Amino acid sequence: MKTYVITGGTDGIGKALAFRYLRQGEEVVVVGRSAEKGTAWLAAAREQGAAERAHFVPADLGSVAENRAVIDALCASFGKLDALVLCARHFRTTRLVTAEGFENTFAHFYLSRFLLSHGLVELLEAADAPVILNVAGPGGTGEIAWEDLQLARAYDGQRALAQGGRLNDLLGVGFADAWPAARTRYVLVNPGTVNTSFSGQYTPAVQAQVDAIRRSAQPVEEAVRPLAAVLDDPPQAPLSALVQGAPLRVDGPGFEVASARRLRRDTELLLGGA
Repeated sequence: MKTYVITGGTDGIGKALAFRYLRQGEEVVVVGRSAEKGTAWLAAAREQGAAERAHFVPADLGSVAENRAVIDALCASFGKLDALVLCARHFRTTRLVTAEGFENTFAHFYLSRFLLSHGLVELLEAADAPVILNVAGPGGTGEIAWEDLQLARAYDGQRALAQGGRLNDLLGVGFADAWPAARTRYVLVNPGTVNTSFSGQYTPAVQAQVDAIRRSAQPVEEAVRPLAAVLDDPPQAPLSALVQGAPLRVDGPGFEVASARRLRRDTELLLGGA
């Protein structure tokens, strides 16, 4: 039996993947902020006769402390992880600083994925063919504000997400660079526009735009297929990227090792005080 950990697993792509692998007889751990949605996930698993294989870990992934608690809980409960699927994302029109002093989008969309990726290596390496699937939109054109990573001077919700996508590209590069002998494969995925819940805090105007996008977006079930293909048969390369199922080169602009190393140093300095 394989074990899958899925952040953002109570909605959208994460939820579809969670139920897919539960139906296949695997063990699935969903990590999410909403206790109500977690309870609904467990109830649905129970109805499918899979209660013993379904787990919910409540956590606000915008919190460094709660990410670390998730890592501790998983290490205490499991001997291996076959896959870590990073799906959680939350849009904020206005800038919010967490109780730990981090800008929320930066913390939720990037710091959480950094912590979970590196913090669960030992469990992943105990599996036969481990993989990290980071659903973050590789190959984006957003700029990285190296001197203001948390956008204190010019926050914009779209800019924060675009930068987050670039940071996750470098996270993948940095993971492969930090663990050159690891068997864990790191895969960056952009599934395209998908009709998910679009979790976030929107102005009425932006909400109207989101509603219009959802009407023409691909169904979740369609978007999940290429992701499941990666999970079922991880690639041979330590790092790879896909955009709507098509390979994306990871040795060009936006995937520089020097930038990945710089980001890791900056991240570790930031986390040193949290």
